[in-house]
This record gives sequence, structure tokens and C-alpha cells, in this order.
Amino acid sequence: MRTQRSWIVAAAAGAAIANVGGAAQGADSGVASRWLDVEGRIQYAYYTEDRRTLESIATSLAADTTPGGERPYYLALASYRLADLADPHRPQQAREPAERCTASLEASSGGSPAAAERLVLESACLHMLANLETLRGPYLGMKSGSALKRALALAPRNPRVLLLRALADHDRRGDPALVARELRQATAAFELERADVERVPEWGAAEAYAFLGRTLLEQGQTLAARGALEHALLLVPDFVLAHRLMARITAG
Repeated sequence: MRTQRSWIVAAAAGAAIANVGGAAQGADSGVASRWLDVEGRIQYAYYTEDRRTLESIATSLAADTTPGGERPYYLALASYRLADLADPHRPQQAREPAERCTASLEASSGGSPAAAERLVLESACLHMLANLETLRGPYLGMKSGSALKRALALAPRNPRVLLLRALADHDRRGDPALVARELRQATAAFELERADVERVPEWGAAEAYAFLGRTLLEQGQTLAARGALEHALLLVPDFVLAHRLMARITAG
């Protein structure tokens, strides 16, 4: 079984952030490995809530004019992570990165990675924008739902599709038991993926366990929540959100 490669790569390569834009260059061999490096840097910055590094990565990717490939997807992922880490007291801080996320994915229609991966990430960013805009909110919400349905139709067992579906349902204050079931489906799908060959993208396992822990904690299932959070921290020891949730449990 593979380890959570992304955070290990990112921790070792933190000094190389300025070279992100060059990851799309070079021969075709090793393309997946290069983009996993980029993904690892994005994810580690997200896990450690390092907005400055995420901004640096997004800026480098936006400046890279290499056509095609995974660059637009990873620009969208970095932007999604920035939006997700917006100050809760300043929600409009999420608007620009969420808009950049959707614009990057819409401009790369037909590119890499697979369509379901791009659709579900676009759905998540549209959902963020829908929550920020009063007038266009309903329209953006419908677009988000449509993109999610298409992603589920294309890849019903894809772990990132299952994870972002569960997060959308949680954000809509859906049935907590349903959200917990969806997150368990996502964690099971991640375990299957992690046992398989390395692929691009591969992010999401640690956050699936962390958000499962959060959902269980909200339901008062403290013991089960602790187990999920311990699993998240086993995958990514520096995951700030998981540590914060675990502290709530230990504090009683």
C-alpha cells in the first residue's frame, strides 16, 4: 500500500516552490511524477494552512503558458484550496480564487486529468461561489449540482467525486447520517485507490478521514471521531484541521 506520498514530497521540496511553473515542461516521461510533486506542494500548504505558499504556487501556475496537460487542473486545485482556507470572518476572500478555479477548468475542457476529476472540482468551486453571490447564487448552485451529477455518472466510485459530494451535502446541512455514510464510502474508495498504482491526481484521503471525524464529532460519536482523526493524522501528521478537531476531543 502506498503512503500519503503528497505530503512527504511537499515537506521535502518546500524550497522548490518557485519552480512549480516549470513542472509542465520536459519530455513526456515522468509527467505524472512531476505533477504529483506539484500536487504534493499544494496539499501540504493546505494541510498546514499556509495561504502564502498556496498563493505562490497559484501565481506560478497562472504564469505558465504551456498549453494543455494538467496545469489548468492544478491551478484550479490550488485556487480551490485558497478559497477553502479563506478567513470565515471575511468570506469574500474566497471569491477570487473560486472564480479562478472555475475559469481554469472551463478553459481546459477536454484536457487532463479525466473529465470526472475536473467536473467534481468545478462543482466544488461553483458551490463556493453560489454561497457568496446573492443574485447569481441559484444559477451557480444549479451549475454546481449539474457538474456533480455528471461526475458521478462518469465515475461513481472515484474517491474525490465521493468526497466532494459528501462535503457539498454537509455544507447544505443535509442529513448528518447520510453525510457520514457518504464519507465512509469515500474513505473506502481511497483505500482501494491507495492500494493500486500511483496516479494523477491522488489527493483527498487524509481530508476524507478528517471530515468524517468532524461529522461524527458533530453527531456526538466521540470514539468513532477519534478513530477517523487518528487515521487522518497517520496519513498526514501535520494536518492542522485534524489536530484542531482532535484537540476538541481531548479537551472534553
